[in-house]
Amino acid sequence: MPRSVRPPPDVAADPPVHPSPVRQFILKVHSRCNLACSYCYIYAGPDSGWRDRPRVPTTEVIRRTAARIAEHTVTHRLREVAVVLHGGEPLLAGADRLAADIALIRGLVPATVHASVQTNATLLSRERIRRLRDAGLRIGVSLDGGLPAHNTARTDHAGRPAWPAAAAGIWLLAEEAPEAYGGILCVVDVRHDPVEVYESLLGFRPPMIDLLLPHGNWSAPPPGLPAPAADPAPYGRWLTAVFDRWWDADRRRTRIRLFEECVSLLLGVPAAIERLGLHPFTSIVVEADGAIEQVDSLKSAYEGAAATGLDVFRHSFDDALAHPAVAARQSGLAGLAATCRACPLVTVCGGGHYVHRYRSPDGFGHPSVYCADLAHLIRHIAARLTAAAPPGSSGSPGTSGNAPSAAGVSRAGPVPDGVDAYGHPGRLR
Repeated sequence: MPRSVRPPPDVAADPPVHPSPVRQFILKVHSRCNLACSYCYIYAGPDSGWRDRPRVPTTEVIRRTAARIAEHTVTHRLREVAVVLHGGEPLLAGADRLAADIALIRGLVPATVHASVQTNATLLSRERIRRLRDAGLRIGVSLDGGLPAHNTARTDHAGRPAWPAAAAGIWLLAEEAPEAYGGILCVVDVRHDPVEVYESLLGFRPPMIDLLLPHGNWSAPPPGLPAPAADPAPYGRWLTAVFDRWWDADRRRTRIRLFEECVSLLLGVPAAIERLGLHPFTSIVVEADGAIEQVDSLKSAYEGAAATGLDVFRHSFDDALAHPAVAARQSGLAGLAATCRACPLVTVCGGGHYVHRYRSPDGFGHPSVYCADLAHLIRHIAARLTAAAPPGSSGSPGTSGNAPSAAGVSRAGPVPDGVDAYGHPGRLR
């Protein structure tokens, strides 16, 4: 049954007239994890709802979810959708079960299904990798860096380091099935040297790296924030160091999704991630019991923040789109704080990740706790793009659409006092 809901106090009362359909469906195929990472916002955060959920969904939950996805694709005439198998640790359910779930979904959904699984890699074996690859699943990995020292917070429930098993699993994936290797998600830790982290991850030959800011907010700030005046943007400075090494390389050894999306936005192309830009957010979660929820990151704010009170047995995904809290994620510029709406960076930053705007007790109507860091990163990338443009070129960043020009971004005034993203199927339209 769906969990009780405490709606955030600042969400819009009415859904948008034409909400954007759901295009990414995140299915919780196992609600437990074999690791006990100290910073995990699911198992060590304020929301303990996972304790009341079944470990794995029944076949009927998967079947009903597939039917709801099919219904949604027909209603909105979607040609392709993304399905991400998630957890917990999804491989606790077994590779055969994951392959069967995707086969069931593809058999019922009348659209192309881009399927992926997000794993901590500790349970990857040659046989499991082959089974997932043969089932048409891309395999994404979560890791905090490419050296043991970067992963000390990632341990199992007995306190043993996860690094040896995770590193072995990623090497197997890179060697055995590079065509199924989706990439690496890495949470930024400003205690570690940024270039060292980046170059160590390259050793695993990832086709893509996604750099994620730790989930925090104004009431529960991430490590290192609020920052001292002498270094107001520690995360922005960390990210720009990686950007420069990536940008200046003789050849591009991997993609970095955050940087690519920032560049796209500066050039006037809408972003496909929730952390940047004003494009409507179009992901939804189905929990192991069939509950329809918002994305897990909201669970880092408060108990029940992701809950909607809906489930796949009684409700459609259009019902979810009409939910006030979901509609708030699609309200674009109108849903941002006044400070953000007046900022010249807003079409690029988009107010930052929704959950990073939270402040108790009044909700998400604030700038991101990472505002200064995002401004630092965007201005830096804009300046690099401007410097790379041919002399006399009229095609400087941001000259199309509503994005600010690179020159305008780099000249923007200081941020006001007190203000400071699974599988990667590509852009689904």
